[in-house]
Amino acid sequence: MSKMEVKTSLLDNMIGVGDMVLLEPLSEETFIENLHKRFEHNEIYTYIGSVVISMNPYKSLPIFTADKVEEYRNRNFYELSPHIYALADEAYRSLRDQDKDQCILITGESGAGKTEASKLVMSYVAAVCGKGQEVNKVKEQLLQSNPVLEAFGNAKTVRNDNSSRFGKYMDIEFDFKGDPLGGVISNYLLEKSRVVKQPRGERNFHIFYQLLSGASEDTLKKLKLDRDFSKYNYLSLDSASVNGLDDAANFRTVRNAMQIVGFMEDEVQSVLELVAAVLKLGNIEFKPESRVNGFDESRVKDKNDLKEMCELLGIEQSVLERAFSFRTVEAKMEKVSTTLNVAQAYYARDALAKNIYSRMFSWLVTRINESIKAQTKSRKKVMGVLDIYGFEIFEDGDNSFEQFIINYCNEKLQQIFIELTLREEQEEYVREGIEWTNIEYFNNAIICDLIENNQNGILAMLDEECLRPGTVTDETFLDKLNTVCAEHQHFESRLSKNSKFLTDHSLPHNCFRIQHYAGKVLYRVEGFVDKNNDLLYRDLSQAMYKANHSLMKLLFPEGNPAKVNLKRPPTAGFQFRASVGTLMKNLLTKNPNYIRCIKPNDKKAAQVFTDSLVCHQVRYLGLMENVRVRRAGYAFRQPYEPCLERYKMLCKQTWPHWKGPAREGVEVLLKDLEVPEDEFSYGRSKIFIRNPRTLFFLEEKRRQCLEDLATLIQKIYRGWKCRTHFLLLKKSQVVVAAWFRRYAQQRKYQKIKSSSIVVQSFIRGWKARKILRELKYQKRCKEAVTTIAAYWHGTQARWELRRLKEAARNKHAVSVIWAAWQGTKARRELKRLKEEARRKHAVAVIWAYWLGLKVRREYRKFFRANAGKKIYEFTIQRIMQKYFLGLKNTMPSMSPIDKSWPARPYLFLEGTHQELRKIFHLWRCKKYRSQFTEEKKAIYEEKLEASEIFKDKKALYPSSVGQPFKGDYLEINKNPKYQKLNSVVDEKVLLADVVNKINRANGKGASRIFLLTKKNFVLADQKTGQVKASVPLPDLSSVSVSTQNDGFFALKLKEGTPSAAKGDFLLSSDRLIEIITKLHRTGAASADREPISVDISDEFLVQFKQDKVCVKFIQAGPKNGNSVTCKRKNNRLLEVSVPSP
Repeated sequence: MSKMEVKTSLLDNMIGVGDMVLLEPLSEETFIENLHKRFEHNEIYTYIGSVVISMNPYKSLPIFTADKVEEYRNRNFYELSPHIYALADEAYRSLRDQDKDQCILITGESGAGKTEASKLVMSYVAAVCGKGQEVNKVKEQLLQSNPVLEAFGNAKTVRNDNSSRFGKYMDIEFDFKGDPLGGVISNYLLEKSRVVKQPRGERNFHIFYQLLSGASEDTLKKLKLDRDFSKYNYLSLDSASVNGLDDAANFRTVRNAMQIVGFMEDEVQSVLELVAAVLKLGNIEFKPESRVNGFDESRVKDKNDLKEMCELLGIEQSVLERAFSFRTVEAKMEKVSTTLNVAQAYYARDALAKNIYSRMFSWLVTRINESIKAQTKSRKKVMGVLDIYGFEIFEDGDNSFEQFIINYCNEKLQQIFIELTLREEQEEYVREGIEWTNIEYFNNAIICDLIENNQNGILAMLDEECLRPGTVTDETFLDKLNTVCAEHQHFESRLSKNSKFLTDHSLPHNCFRIQHYAGKVLYRVEGFVDKNNDLLYRDLSQAMYKANHSLMKLLFPEGNPAKVNLKRPPTAGFQFRASVGTLMKNLLTKNPNYIRCIKPNDKKAAQVFTDSLVCHQVRYLGLMENVRVRRAGYAFRQPYEPCLERYKMLCKQTWPHWKGPAREGVEVLLKDLEVPEDEFSYGRSKIFIRNPRTLFFLEEKRRQCLEDLATLIQKIYRGWKCRTHFLLLKKSQVVVAAWFRRYAQQRKYQKIKSSSIVVQSFIRGWKARKILRELKYQKRCKEAVTTIAAYWHGTQARWELRRLKEAARNKHAVSVIWAAWQGTKARRELKRLKEEARRKHAVAVIWAYWLGLKVRREYRKFFRANAGKKIYEFTIQRIMQKYFLGLKNTMPSMSPIDKSWPARPYLFLEGTHQELRKIFHLWRCKKYRSQFTEEKKAIYEEKLEASEIFKDKKALYPSSVGQPFKGDYLEINKNPKYQKLNSVVDEKVLLADVVNKINRANGKGASRIFLLTKKNFVLADQKTGQVKASVPLPDLSSVSVSTQNDGFFALKLKEGTPSAAKGDFLLSSDRLIEIITKLHRTGAASADREPISVDISDEFLVQFKQDKVCVKFIQAGPKNGNSVTCKRKNNRLLEVSVPSP
């Protein structure tokens, strides 16, 4: 459908029939044909009234997007095309607005898409309910419980690659606003026989393959496992790998989901150890060993796998080995020990493996419930989602105990479906004032009674046979059925009276047949007694209880020797019947919504529709019966307003607008259309139509009317369009003409203008040339006068020049003669001066040489002996003098932390330079220490001890170095506010400060006064000064802090001491470094007790009364701000977010 189309009814653009109640004619063939037609057009959802039929498309379809969620949000159920979102929205709005508890029942055979349907329902509810941090956390935990349960409870079968091998019922709890608060999961009948044996072409549970494929090498080494599937007897090899299934990636998804749900790391490790133990258990093989009394006794062949399994579970190897060889039977005060042969040993091994896995699965469900349960005790609204196996019929007749109780559960669901559907129909008829007529239908209560009757029911007789002393076999159980149920009309066997032909080969001797509501099913009695007993030898239970494994003791409480119970445990049939009874009571208190899942083919292929297979599922799902029940009264009903809005164009009186009440408009409409009165009835708010033909008659009339209206609209539109086009052309012609006239006038004006300019230019040229001629004549006259005057002036000038030149030549001759004479005189004087200077220089040189000669002759003897030494000493003395004077001027400061020192001026002074630096540092340290008082020395000793404890270990330490340790920050002795508290503490207070005590319930802090003396530490209320706790320091075992930049610390008390009754203290303070340093220093100063240890780790355990809670520190992102926050993730985890440095 395009975005411009608006769909207002289920009947718009309908492919086939969207609601099977409207199918006409109704038969099994037309029913299947309608499903096929819709399936070919990717319409996988179809209604039967309020029931949704879901076909598995085996491919991805673009109908589950966020846009689809918004499209179906807050819309009427029949307003849009059939969709699972419509049912989920109807259920959620009824729960939120009408305060009605809801349940959604999803049934169908394996591979029909039940699990995906339940995920779609949960994801839709999660998308449309409220938002918020806590709400999103609850939604995420509810959604992430699915991958965990699928890994441990789903397996690959020949029909489905992700088949649920257990039934699941989840109650999602909401508050009054419709926001989820939590949930409770119940599981039914895990197929634990799959653990030890799988049919050909199928796999064991997913978790075995995910663990071997996705775990790290280190994890596999700890679990003593190998990646090779072929090394484990419990894993089938022909289907070990599945196309499109990434076990390694799924393992990481499961680990992440377990963390989100709230599993602790040690709990995850314990579960993986049990999974590994089951694999190891399957590799244990036995051999016979003859005894003296002639009986065979089983012995373990290769004890390596047994040893590794015992190491994983912490069991003594000899204890488990004996449990596989002997069985102890207790009766009152007697104990009898019997040996087990090889067959019995293998039975015991498989029974132990099945019990370990099934109990572990039940523990997983319980543990998930602890995490996702609602924390508030206020009244809650509940929406239940039931994802349970559908009716199972194996065509080869290999239906056993599992199929029997599965089909019993479906009989109960069919019974409640018919009962609730009829009740809903009757309530609507009464609410609308329509007369109720009894509807004939098949009541399957007689079949349920055949199975569950406490006296003569099949389950009761099976329990009686299991408890009967003597030899009990499947054949004796069948004989009992033939005796008691022979007269029942829905029971058949080879020897019953209901068997028409004793030679009927379709009914073997070891089988019985039950006529279920979905058809006849042949059950083979082989294995009924053993599967119902589900025995586990007491020796194995006690061996498992002796294990040091934390989880194993919880799984086998009956193995406790102190609580030996000789009473036989309840049978599997009894437990399942009780569970089904509880489920039925729960469903009867809720408003039901149904999803019937059908798979179109056995090949898991898209666009393939197998009529016979779909017909088989339609029969055993009872869909035809559902349609008949819905059609027994009125096939279609609709409120008056949308009915009038849809069909008002069929009557002139109601078109286009009806101004009266909607009911009167519908009455006028139907009267005008001459619809027979027996075909409809008027309710208080709805019109009820009895036959689908009437509805299709209205739809056909509406379709014809819409075609006429469409033709009229097209005619009016085309006329408007042509008129608009003509007016546009007319307007355009006027505009074009106006523009053309303007253009023509502009061209004419331009031509006249250019002609005028040319004429003007010619006239101006003629005038200019005339003036030019006159000017040129005047100029020539002026030039002639000037030329004549110039020639005359030139003649006069030349005459004057010749006169001046003659006078100048006479003067120059006199000057030259005088200059020559002066030069001669100067050269003579220069020559005389140079000669005199040379004589004086020669005399000075001779005199200097003479004086040097005299000095050398006088001092020659002294110079040769001592000159070198004296020069050297003089040089060294001057260098040292210069060095010390320079050092005096460049001396560093008197601070001991100043590491500067002048550079060395000469290489030979290296040793002296370093020694002087050392002496100077020691001297200034001594001068600095002489200024200390005793109190200041104590503070520096505490600082030194804090450095030893926290340096390079705690990110908060560097910021505390520059802060002095004051101790008494509250001035407890001077402040009158704390006078009452001061009277309680007799000793000297070493430290008094305000800290935050962390609450386990919500991670928030409460202000407390923290006092430390030499013998005790005290916590008191900040407002009243009342002492909340006083703990002697000997009762304090250790202190735990993180490596992060936070102030959280845990004071852990010694177990068994009076102070440990209320648990440890989790506190927070900005002066964490000072508090822990003083605690450690006070403990170390006492000789009669051990020093208090300080543990620095980002994850530690704190004992709160009876529970241990893990405190985990993580780096917070920038969106969380710069403050440290503490939040409770679940009942066993507090998460502290520390901002990044």
